[in-house]
Amino acid sequence: MYYKFSGFTQRLTGAAPSTAYSPQGLRANVPSESPAMIFGTPTKLVSESSATVEYMGKNRVPDLQRIFQASDNIPVHLKRGVPDRLLYRSTMALTVGGVLYCLVALYLAAQPKKK
Repeated sequence: MYYKFSGFTQRLTGAAPSTAYSPQGLRANVPSESPAMIFGTPTKLVSESSATVEYMGKNRVPDLQRIFQASDNIPVHLKRGVPDRLLYRSTMALTVGGVLYCLVALYLAAQPKKK
């Protein structure tokens, strides 16, 4: 006996071998051609462009590698200067504030209700 999952009743039901081996309506005869693109726009072909590739901006990877690989005894999360220090200090302040808030909330929750 073959079974398949019925989406309508949400249970297993009896089925023929062909429907049991292609669950949820999937069939083996999938079209071999891909469908046409709906919003396809013409693009520039590689043969039409020059040999160079255009990027959106300057490649900053070598500069960042130079900054992060320098051995100047500064932690990696503070190597980029003021923005990193600002993010680090604000994160630490929020963490300490959250811990204090949780401790106060636990203290208030532990107190018995006054009548």
